[in-house]
Amino acid sequence: MSIVELRQYTLHPGARATLIELFEREFVTGQEAVGITLGGRFRDLDDPDRFVWLRAFPDMTQRRRSLEAFYTGPVWRAHRDAANATMVDSDDVLLLRGPNFTPAPDTREVSVTVCHPSDAAAFDAYAARNLTASHALHRTEHAENDYPLLPVRTGEDVRVWFGPAAETPPWPHRPLRLEPVSDPSDPLAPPALSALSALSALQWEGGGGRG
Repeated sequence: MSIVELRQYTLHPGARATLIELFEREFVTGQEAVGITLGGRFRDLDDPDRFVWLRAFPDMTQRRRSLEAFYTGPVWRAHRDAANATMVDSDDVLLLRGPNFTPAPDTREVSVTVCHPSDAAAFDAYAARNLTASHALHRTEHAENDYPLLPVRTGEDVRVWFGPAAETPPWPHRPLRLEPVSDPSDPLAPPALSALSALSALQWEGGGGRG
């Protein structure tokens, strides 16, 4: 299992397309070059000013090293002002442990659930009945955030999974729907998306800097 960040950004009105274009052009390969594994990147269907994405690391030690390398490196230094200019808030981050998640290229819609279980035993029973390996179950990583320049949410114990949920979870959750965007290498991708790459579909149900 990997250390996974689920990052939810609130952007200035009309800035999402700018950030996505910059992110896909510069920040995907820039992060991969320092050992970061990028997961899915998504657009919120109900809020045109939100961008959601995942990235993964083998362990906490490598996370710190990779983040230090990227955020002190040439790619971020060259483009951070443009990226930060799109953002109102980039600190809504869950630090998780799980398999990471990137939808298959032909995926058009995925359900994602974020739960705050008050009864771990009940949750385990629910997961055993309804979740399979394809749901990519993630749990809160409680290790201390040792790269404090990028804050994460603390004091929470959540479960996050991807895929069709068999039933509505009995714990508090926040609905969020995210839009599919095709990888332009896919021959079915519409021409209007040719400037983007590796963006995938997501519908969310349930529920430090910058960068």
